[in-house]
Amino acid sequence: MGSDSSYKDRKVITIGIVRELTGLSERQIRYYEERRLIFPERTPGGSRRYSFSDVELLVEIANKIEDGVQTHEIRKEMLRKEKLQNQEELKRQMIQGQLNAQFGLRNGPSSR
Repeated sequence: MGSDSSYKDRKVITIGIVRELTGLSERQIRYYEERRLIFPERTPGGSRRYSFSDVELLVEIANKIEDGVQTHEIRKEMLRKEKLQNQEELKRQMIQGQLNAQFGLRNGPSSR
């Protein structure tokens, strides 16, 4: 089986189950989607599907809202974190490329 993220990121949970797990109303969950804080997938019939990661994120969002943080501030923070993650990944790839070049590897350390 794959890493933990593989099952945590699969969008298989219905909005009703998410409501039960988080204690949020369906309206709140949809509102967070409208505010682009959460991104469920849609089935061909239009039903929303969420992942375990989405459930965790919704709980985080609800806690921040309860603490008085506004949705636009949460969105800005999410974008800032995403940008930092992208920069870290790019830096990691650049270092890996330099190491590969230094040691004559083509596709990373496992390609011998």
